[in-house]
Amino acid sequence: MKRPPKLQNVLELSRQCIESGKYIPTFHAECRQLERDITLLDALHVIKTGYRELKKDQYKEEWQAWNYAVRGISLQGDMIRVIISFENDGMLIITVINLSRDE
Repeated sequence: MKRPPKLQNVLELSRQCIESGKYIPTFHAECRQLERDITLLDALHVIKTGYRELKKDQYKEEWQAWNYAVRGISLQGDMIRVIISFENDGMLIITVINLSRDE
């Protein structure tokens, strides 16, 4: 199966999903949020105010979908990376990483 092209307007799409409430944190993301002391509000804030990390985008063969990396400052002032993907007309929060702390 041919790989779909990467989306170019990831930040715009992700912000529209947040505004319309069309986002879901995956179970994996919820676990990592607890482990890494990152709230859902932190993740949403980073998606809304952060920037794309193009080099961190990955195609996931098992899901036939692109994962996109967004990096920014959390509400607590930590540097956070949020990995997102899109499914149907919504956004999935795949995982969160606190780059300010040793993991």
